[in-house]
Amino acid sequence: MTPAIPDPLDVLAQQREQLDIERRRIQKAHCLAVLDHISAKIRRACPEAKYVGFAYHGKTRELDLLGVLGEQTNPLSGLPWLWEKSDEAHRLAELAVEIEVDVQTALEPFDSPAWATVRRNSAGDGNLWLVELPPPDRAARIAELVREHHPQATAIVVDGRSAGGRVIAVRVIAVIEVIAVIEGNCDEGTDNLARRRWTREYDDALTRLIAQVFALPALADRHLVPPDGRYTHPDGSTPSDRVRLMPLPPVP
Repeated sequence: MTPAIPDPLDVLAQQREQLDIERRRIQKAHCLAVLDHISAKIRRACPEAKYVGFAYHGKTRELDLLGVLGEQTNPLSGLPWLWEKSDEAHRLAELAVEIEVDVQTALEPFDSPAWATVRRNSAGDGNLWLVELPPPDRAARIAELVREHHPQATAIVVDGRSAGGRVIAVRVIAVIEVIAVIEGNCDEGTDNLARRRWTREYDDALTRLIAQVFALPALADRHLVPPDGRYTHPDGSTPSDRVRLMPLPPVP
């Protein structure tokens, strides 16, 4: 029996779909790379910088740079302005145009992962928004957040299907080559994957960072590895090729 000849139109449609998926993947990585690039420049000029403040115009999808802010000093205080755009004497003034253009570029696509770092500046009234600068070392920051709840964590299991990369389990080791049981039961000498037990706030922060690791090819290649053995999702769903093990950097 002569094999059916593929319809050229179907072949081209499939190729176009695959190319579009790849284009969107690269676009997301580019958005984060641009944000990383300008964040490094901002921190060199102002090490205390934590956020870029801007006004956002939804109809035109354009923004106006307002300045750079630091972290809260206490829960009752607002975010301190480290530099406002009107201050032309500040060392960040030379970067004003570049900051505005790069933040605009990072947030241009509707599905840019950089949007996950944006929130309203609740301390002010009106059209005031903040984009959080990504940490210089995402893996180190992820490890820091995880170990606040699981001090002996050595790795996390992450699923790239949900919200770009959620933590679904934590691997812990109590002493050398001995697996400690945090929750549930496991046989002696077997691997233990403890369920996460942190607040929604921590879960959201980790999800943002892990989604960025998945989105940046260089970071994904460096920090994400296939799980050893067949991993069963703790919520009962089937294993996925987007499930990865992320070894955490050792404690300094």
